[in-house]
Amino acid sequence: MLDGMLHYGLLCGLAIALVVAAVTDIRRRQIDNWLNGAIVVAAPLYWWTAGMSLWPGVAIQVGVALACFAVFAGLFALRMMGGGDVKLLTALALWIEPTWFLKLLVVMALAGGVLTIVLGAYHVMKRRRDKLAVPYGVAISIGGLFVLGTHYLPLASAGVTTG
Repeated sequence: MLDGMLHYGLLCGLAIALVVAAVTDIRRRQIDNWLNGAIVVAAPLYWWTAGMSLWPGVAIQVGVALACFAVFAGLFALRMMGGGDVKLLTALALWIEPTWFLKLLVVMALAGGVLTIVLGAYHVMKRRRDKLAVPYGVAISIGGLFVLGTHYLPLASAGVTTG
């Protein structure tokens, strides 16, 4: 029982961290290292509460996170993505199963596209000439919250009995 409460407490903590990441990215165009670090540090505790085996479970999670970092660090090098965004996606890859992580990336891309269109229209309406800065941490957070809400948190209510 305590493990189950801790497990879903960690998932709720991740959801809160994603909201904080989105808000700070909107306000300051920055996702703090301490926030990404906290997500990474809490991942092993989550693996333990989820009953994940070292092989292949944890190994796959770490492998996906390394692949994610390699791909998105390349985008960062091309100045197509911010460093905080790369770190947030890599940290999320430690938590989310690989097939669901792909869903996160799809939702993130869709949300990022909508966000870019909305901010681009606002930018044009205000007749700004500076470069458009899209807080992509918002799109990443939307993707993460979507996956948490559709794949992880509904399982909490499945084990609840009334009576």
